[in-house]
Amino acid sequence: MLRSLFAGISGLRVNQTMLDVTGNNIANANTVGFKSSQTVFSDTLSQMLTAASAPASNGSLGGTNAIQIGLGTQLAAVKTNFTQGANETTGVPTDMMLSGDGFFVVGDGSNKYLTRAGAFSFDQDGNLTAPDGKLVQGYAVTGYAADGTPTYGKKPATTDTTGTGLETITQQMNDAVVAPATKSALQKYFDTKGAAATPAVVYSTTPGTPAGSVAYPSLQSYEIGSDGTITGTYSSGDKLAIGKIAVANVQNPQGLEKSGDSEYVASANSGLIEYAAAGEVTDYGQNAKITTGALEMSNVDLSTEFTNLILAQRGFEASSKIITTSDQILDDLINMKR
Repeated sequence: MLRSLFAGISGLRVNQTMLDVTGNNIANANTVGFKSSQTVFSDTLSQMLTAASAPASNGSLGGTNAIQIGLGTQLAAVKTNFTQGANETTGVPTDMMLSGDGFFVVGDGSNKYLTRAGAFSFDQDGNLTAPDGKLVQGYAVTGYAADGTPTYGKKPATTDTTGTGLETITQQMNDAVVAPATKSALQKYFDTKGAAATPAVVYSTTPGTPAGSVAYPSLQSYEIGSDGTITGTYSSGDKLAIGKIAVANVQNPQGLEKSGDSEYVASANSGLIEYAAAGEVTDYGQNAKITTGALEMSNVDLSTEFTNLILAQRGFEASSKIITTSDQILDDLINMKR
C-alpha cells in the first residue's frame, strides 16, 4: 500500500482533534474562568531510505545527506492557555476574581480542587461554596495579634445597680479564732402594764428583679479584602476578621488535569502546590490578588478560534484529498492490467 494513504489518515485524525479542541473553546467562550486549549502537532517517525555518509578522508568524495520519507503527523500536546481573562463586574459580594497567577482552592472533604471560577455563595450554614457545592478552602484567623493583643473588640463590664444577686460565692476563711468583744448586759423590757415583754425583731425584704441576659451580637454584613480576609460587621458595631481565603500557586500549571466544573487536579507532572494568602510571594511567584464583585471571563479569543476552525477544516479536506488521490493511483495501477 502507498505510504501516502497512512499519512492522509494521520492528517485526518489530528485535524479532527484540532477541530474538537477548537469547538470546545468556542463553546466555552462565555464560561467563567475557562482557559482555552491549543493543539500542537509533530511529525511521526520517518522511514530511512539512505543513511547519511561522511566525506571521504582523502577528499575524493563529499558527504551525503540522509534520505527519509515521513509517515504522517501526530498529536504532540494539547496545551492550556492560562493567560488572564477579562474582568466582568457583577456587584455580587461573593463573586471573586483572581488578578495574577494562582487558583482558588475548593474541596469536598476528601480531595482538593483548583479553579479560577470565583462564582461563590454562602449556604444555609454560612459556608462559602462553589456552584457544585464544594467548600472554599481558607485559613482560620487567630484571636491575637503578634504582640499578644486580642483582636476581638473590648467589652465593658456591667453590674446591676440594684444589687440583684447573680451568683453565689462561698468562701472559707482559715484565719485564727478571735475572742469576741465584751458587750453590754441584756436588758429586760416591760410593757405599759408592767408585764415583761419580748421585743420582736422583724426583717423586711424587697423583691428583686433578676438581671437580663447579654444578647450575643449577630453578623450584619461582611466584606472581602484583596488579600482574601473576610471581615464581618456585627450588631454590636465591632468589625472582626472571620477567615482568610487561600490561594494556590502551582509549580507547573501546564501539568494540571481538568476534572470538570471548571476545576483542576494535581497530576504527576504538575509539581508542588503552595498554599498562601492572596498577594503573598511564594516560591513560585507572587500569588494573585482578589477582586470582589467581579468574575474572570473566559480567555477564548473568538477571532483566533474561527481562524483555527478554518485551518482545521482545510487541513481535514487536504488530508482527505491525499486519500482519494492515493486511491485513484491504486485504481490506475489495477486498470493497467486490464
